[in-house]
Amino acid sequence: MPLQQHLLKESFAYLEPVADKAMAYLYGRLFAAKPQLRGMFPPAMDVQRARMFQALARIVRSADSAEDLAAYLAGLGRGHRLYGVLSEHYAAMNEALLATLRRFAAETWSPEVEAAWAEALEWVAKRMTEASNAGPGDPPPWWLAEVIGHERRARDIAVLTLRPERPLAFRPGQYVNVQSARWPRVWRAYSIANAPRPDNTIRLHVRAVPGGWVSTALVAHTRVGDTITLGPPMGAMGPPEGDRAVLAVAGGTGLAPLKAIIEHLADSGRAPDILLLHGARTAAELYDLADLAKLASRCRRLRVVPVAEEPGYAGARGRLPDVVARLGRIADHEAFVCGPARMVDLTVQRLRQAGVPPSRIHRDVVVPA
Repeated sequence: MPLQQHLLKESFAYLEPVADKAMAYLYGRLFAAKPQLRGMFPPAMDVQRARMFQALARIVRSADSAEDLAAYLAGLGRGHRLYGVLSEHYAAMNEALLATLRRFAAETWSPEVEAAWAEALEWVAKRMTEASNAGPGDPPPWWLAEVIGHERRARDIAVLTLRPERPLAFRPGQYVNVQSARWPRVWRAYSIANAPRPDNTIRLHVRAVPGGWVSTALVAHTRVGDTITLGPPMGAMGPPEGDRAVLAVAGGTGLAPLKAIIEHLADSGRAPDILLLHGARTAAELYDLADLAKLASRCRRLRVVPVAEEPGYAGARGRLPDVVARLGRIADHEAFVCGPARMVDLTVQRLRQAGVPPSRIHRDVVVPA
């Protein structure tokens, strides 16, 4: 593999303290050289700049692991099908990237460093192009879906039921990228909150976040009968194999993928013992208790424990990681964790301390838009 990590890492370190400035320069160079590409990007570029820097950092960190990096790049390449990215667009981006690195890493720049980056970026573009070229058995780049249900479960939380125009094959635990007609070219990822159904419908749990263009549009401005666009299902989390007891820990709308996995186990007829902890700051944010009660009535081996942080809450109270720490014997469980990044990190620590091996801890992170 052509990626020389030590050269990439040393030069990339000069970009980290000025990440936003460097990424603004990058896109300025790109759009000056190829003005026609501006229409492929969202009107506001702050999230795009942050995501670009995160992707570059991931590439540099993973440069010595060909298999992991290739899998990551394949996912990015498939995701780029949503935007109509072509192979010549990668060449234009690579030219802008080299110009940016040359400017901001000038103190360490040399012909050797430039050659290392040029070779690495060419390798990266090739992997992403291969993934974005659809074969005869590949899914389409997007689906149109009709909103057939919109339930406002809390002030800032809605549950949407969607009917895609054609079958959408997915594995419980996966997510889809979503675009609202209100904000073209702006995509956000949401986990599918149900197992596959005969009628092909899917559910999304959406929390509106401050400044969240897509989340606010989906919660506050979307109505039954509207059409939204979905990307292909993605994500590695899925149902467990075997019959170990399952511990599912969900923070907020991180409930969605875990509920899909539990639904799948319940419908399979081979559900193990399942303990689901669903936590929120307040009791009002425990938005899905009625549906969870119905799911528990279908699956007698499922126990649902709502958790809230607010004082005076009558049920289990406290932060989810602390509640997990009080559970007792869980070392033999298969554990699934999803929710805000900090909660997920702390919960994984508690699970490790309780003796759950890393191979049996499955995590997903809900990244605020």
